[in-house]
Amino acid sequence: MPKQVDHQERRETIARALWRVVEQRGATHLTLREVAQEAGISLGQLQHYFGSRAELLAFAMDLAGEQSALRVGRALAGLGERPHPRAVLRAMLVELLPLHADARATSRMSAAYVLEALHDEGVHARARGSLLQGRAAVEQVVRQAIADGMIAADRDPVVETDLLLALTGFTTLLELNVVEPAAVLAAVDQYLDRLFAAEAGNPR
Repeated sequence: MPKQVDHQERRETIARALWRVVEQRGATHLTLREVAQEAGISLGQLQHYFGSRAELLAFAMDLAGEQSALRVGRALAGLGERPHPRAVLRAMLVELLPLHADARATSRMSAAYVLEALHDEGVHARARGSLLQGRAAVEQVVRQAIADGMIAADRDPVVETDLLLALTGFTTLLELNVVEPAAVLAAVDQYLDRLFAAEAGNPR
């Protein structure tokens, strides 16, 4: 009997080939032909699953998001049923920075996705929706920490969320070797210490 093809598995294989193309060769090489070659399939086979570059990129970004969430979950798994919100925020922020191979691939792919979104309304709407969802998750943690007295009550959860996400701006500095990973992690930790200072009875 001919071997049954797992279509979801094939789509994920193609998406991972896209990650490798972006990671190793940059977004300028992000064409369906390049990805097909990296995946070891023909262009026609790839187009059976993805009709356009934007469609493939969107699927690859969704898969990357799922993998990132799994990594965050694993990082927090050993911290009990209700990890401290500081640990949750740190895990979320660190995962958004290009500090390991998978995060670097996701970061570089995100840059390509943003460029695509600037010129494609459908991609723009999808990318914006994903970012809003991620931002809402961070704000929810901040709001709960304020409600639980772990962050000073006079802190604005919207502003604090924006400031936390601004720390992901270290991405470019990391990618171009302007700063070292240890320095970035120190900055993240110092900011989180200041944010949660109220818990230690020393609001700042």
